Parts: sequence; C-alpha cells; structure tokens
Amino acid sequence: MNVFYEESGSFKVGSVVSKNDASLQVDTQHGKRAKIKVANVLVEFTSALNDFLPAAEALAADIDIDFLWEVAGDDEFDYQTLGADYFGHAPTAIEAAALMMRIYGAPMYFYKKGKGRFKAAPEDALKAALAGVERKKREQAQIDEWVAAMLAGDLPDAVRVKLMELLHRPDKNTIEFKAFDAAARAASVAPLRLAERLGGIPSVPAYLMAGFLMEHFPRGAGFPALPVPEWPADLARAEVAAFSIDDAATTEIDDALSVTELPNGHKRVGIHIAAPTLGIAPDSAIEKLVLNRLSTVYFPGDKITMLPDELVQAFTLEAGRDCPAVSLYVEVDADLNPVSFESRVELVPIAANLRHDALEAVFNEETLAEPGFGPDYAFKTELVWLWQFAVALEKRRGKYDPTRPVQQDYNFAVVDGKVIISTRRRGAPMDKLVSELMILANSEWGRMLAEADIPALYRAQTAGKVRMTTRAEPHVGLGVAQYAWSTSPLRRASDFVNQRQLTAMIRNEPPQFEQGSANLFGILRDFDAAYSAYLGFQDKMEHFWCLRWFGQEGVTEPVATYIKEDLVRLDGLPMRLRLPGLPELASGDKIRLGIVRIDELAGEIELRFLGKVGHEDQVPQDEQDDEAAGEAVGAPSHSGH
Repeated sequence: MNVFYEESGSFKVGSVVSKNDASLQVDTQHGKRAKIKVANVLVEFTSALNDFLPAAEALAADIDIDFLWEVAGDDEFDYQTLGADYFGHAPTAIEAAALMMRIYGAPMYFYKKGKGRFKAAPEDALKAALAGVERKKREQAQIDEWVAAMLAGDLPDAVRVKLMELLHRPDKNTIEFKAFDAAARAASVAPLRLAERLGGIPSVPAYLMAGFLMEHFPRGAGFPALPVPEWPADLARAEVAAFSIDDAATTEIDDALSVTELPNGHKRVGIHIAAPTLGIAPDSAIEKLVLNRLSTVYFPGDKITMLPDELVQAFTLEAGRDCPAVSLYVEVDADLNPVSFESRVELVPIAANLRHDALEAVFNEETLAEPGFGPDYAFKTELVWLWQFAVALEKRRGKYDPTRPVQQDYNFAVVDGKVIISTRRRGAPMDKLVSELMILANSEWGRMLAEADIPALYRAQTAGKVRMTTRAEPHVGLGVAQYAWSTSPLRRASDFVNQRQLTAMIRNEPPQFEQGSANLFGILRDFDAAYSAYLGFQDKMEHFWCLRWFGQEGVTEPVATYIKEDLVRLDGLPMRLRLPGLPELASGDKIRLGIVRIDELAGEIELRFLGKVGHEDQVPQDEQDDEAAGEAVGAPSHSGH
C-alpha cells in the first residue's frame, strides 16, 4: 500500500513498510525511510509510486479554483463530497490528491476545519483577499519600476519626497522603502550612498537637520498660533538702571544687572531675570509648549527657540522698556563680601543692551590694567566694580587660579554657506562678570528654595559625574553647595520651572510642584534627555562645519596638541580625535598631521602623523571646562547666540 501525505506544508508519497495506531514507517519515492503520523495521511493508493505525484500535480493545475469555490457552497464539507460534486463521480485517488493540493494551495478560498474537512471563505472575505493580492502585484510592479529607474541613475519623485524619512526613520512597510532598499542592495551600496549618488541630498547640513527634526520635532519646528500673554499690572517698579551683556545675535535676553550705592557705603547688586512665568499660566497652552520643547536648540548659523519670537519679545529684557523680572539683590560690603540677599518680583527698567563685540574692545584685561581702567564708556564704573566683585566670588568658590593656562571658547557663524570659526579667550572680564553673577544667583536661589522645602531642578556634581536632581546637592565642579538653573527661563524649561517655584516662594504662595511631585520628576527626566540630545546635535553640526572648514580654507596639514594615548586636539578648532599609531609623545606636544580623506556626509576625517612641531610654533591651549564656565550662561559654550 502507498500513501499520499502532508509534511511541513509539502505533499509527499511513500510506500508503507509498517504501521501502528499512531504512525507509519514508509519508504519515500527517493528511497529514504521515514516515520510519519497517521493523522498526516490524506489518501491511500495502490498505483505506481513514482507516477502518482506528477499525475496529481498536473490534474490540480487544471482545476478551476473559482468554480470549485462556487460548487463548495456555504456549509462545511469533506473533500470526497466536494470531489464528487466537482468531478461528477466519487474521486479516484489521483483526483482526491489533486483536489487536496488545489484546496491547500488556495487558503483565501477555503478554510481548513480538520483532517480532510474545509469551509469556503465568505464572499466578502474572498473579494478582500483577492483585492489584496492584486494590490500587492501592482505594488511589486511599481517597486520594480522604481528600482530600475534608480539603478539607471534616476530618483523617482515619489521616493525623493520621502528620502529623508527613508534615511533617518524608515517605515519598512512602505513601497518607497522596499524599492529604495532593493535598489541599494542591487547596487551593493549603503542607502545613504545611494541617495548621494542619485542627487537626493541637497546638502549635508540639510540632511543632518532633517534627521534631528524627525527625531525631536516630528510636527515641525514652527509654532502654533498663541496669544501673547500680559504680566500683572500691579508690579512695583524697581529704582535701578539695569543693563544686559550678550552676544550680538542674542534675542532671548534673560538677564540684566544693576549696581546701586547704599547709604552705609555698601553696594547693592541687582541680578534681574526675565520673568515669562508672570504672564504664562500653569497648564496653559504656552506652558505645555515650554514643557514639550524644553530648551532652545543652538547650532552654527541658526537656532530653534523654545518660545515663539512674539512671546520672546514680550518678555526679553529689551533696552528702553520696563520688563517683568525676578530679581536677586545682593548687598556687598567694602571688602566685596555678600552680606545679605533679597528676592523680588517687579518691573525693571532696562537702560541698555550691551553687546560683546562693542564692549570687549574697551572692557578687557588690557584696559583694566591701565591707569583709570582705560577709556570711558557706558556703565564703565559699574562694570569695573562688578568685575572686581566677580573675581572675589570666584575666589570665594575656590576656583580662582591666575596661573591656569589660557583656554578658548569657539564661536561659529555661517554666512552664505561659508563657516567662520573664531576663538574667544575664556575668562575674559565680561564673561567672568556674567558667569560669576549667574552662578551666584543659581546657587543662592537654590539655597532659598531648599530652606523653604520647595523642590526645584538642580544640577549636581559628585564623584566627577554631573546629574539632575530635585533636591539641593553640591556641585563640586562649580564649588557651590547647590546649583538650581534659574537664570535662562526664556531658553530652558528647567529655569522656567524653577522660576515658577521661586515666585511662589517670594509671594508666600503654594508652589506649583510639591516635594515628591511625580510631574516634576517627569519634567526633570524629559529635560535632561532633551538637553543632552540638543547638545549632541550642536556638537554634530559643529563637527561638520569643522570638516567643511578644512576644504574651505585649503588646510591640508593641521597642527594638533597631543593629550594622551592616541587622543589629540586640533589647534584652532573644537575637535578631539583619536589617531592610532602615534609615536611616543609627551602631553602638550605639538604635532603636524596630514589630511588623507574627509567624508562630510559620514562625518569622518582620516589623518596621518607627519612629525612633531618645533617649540617655536607652539601655542598654549588647554581643555575646556564646560561645567565650570559654560553652566552659568544660557547658550552652550561652543556657539554664541
């Protein structure tokens, strides 16, 4: 006896050698011995083993599946009954096997209900399934057409419009992805290289920006229409003439300073911080926007602000206006020691917006060393005294070190596609002045909130690691007992939230967030992740513009400073790279490198060691300490905004 059986989705035949209740031993048509389950046997036959399958397959190919479905009716059936209706007689073994092959091969038409039993698919379900098959055929034809076009060097419009999505956040179920992926495989190139080859990447910055926006601004970087809020009309007006110090490109002016003479011979320093929270209600659409965006994003040539421009302009500390502010007043004695602190919510008259480019020419280390502290200029008396106070504050933190090697900050500007990378000496008088006063405000306001048992968003540093917390903890890098970011509420959600808590403390009102608030922890988590991602994007964009700078300036043999092991820092650029195979060098050695290859799209640069530079070429430079000098200002340290 021979049997026709199903195994792992395939139909086979075999000659029975032995049989028990549950299984059979058979010799297959290829001469192999196999054990099969009795339940898998579909048809028994006595005809020639080798002729059975070819005959059944040929007959199955001639069975009209649509007619067979119509014959089956709506009720469940067995294959013998259907075979009798279809063939007009009880099916032979070959006919039964052919029928089973055809039914098994058409799962859209027939549902399996048990051994040899089936049910025809409902008409609606069958039509839908057949339409799906036709759709897949059409899609495959379209995919094949697009693949052929891309292999011929043409980028179809349908693929072009989705190209950035295909490169950064592909949906593998779309036909555009399937076509692009198939073309890349056929061309034996990475998808990014195929896009480049087909002219689908207009520029590297556009490619990098597209990926960032898809990840962090999936609805776009624009703003919804929002009403411009107004601050309370009952704010008292401060009797000061405040001034700000910012880069020329800064539009979000968060902080201003003032100095007032007191009758007791002391001075009162005012640190005035823009107060958007006075006009933005809790849980309002604008606050939700703040907590969604979380920070302004900086990168060379542009920025994505946390707040829309009309809201920024409503609260920025613009010269000639009385602006709502949260102020920290510090009484300072004749020895430059802070003796008392007072916080107020008020209107602050802004007398001037001083800009770096104009101020630095007259207010610098050289002019401060001249008799009378150099030439006259606006707010000279206040600035000179504030600088002296800033030096005293730095000493008070234990961070004053006049022997420390010169350090550089890097500013990027992009003008008509050309990058301009300039350096500024870190710790210049106007930088130190602003930095120290912001550190003082962030530290003291953090202390006040902690003493009032009001939680806030703190930056802490212990064991060399910087982290965020809702409780006051030391920041060793800054040398302070606590540090709550509070001085950039137009640019950072952390400062915005802390300002909410501060104003509640000052007004003796319940804070928006109580101790242990799950919402506050959620904001901390989201802000920390977003801020790190935004800094990472800034670093990526600056790295690209550094690579572009080499070709733009025709630099082929840059000089670098050896740090340790295989780590070097390129002079004049914020780039640190690993260069394997260096000879034995001492930390600080200057070395000359040769550029072998630059790949802007991949963000890669390949360099080779050419030799040491003579001592006459050496320029002192040290690693930047972002935590100590960059924390106090609103914008990251590499780019000025």
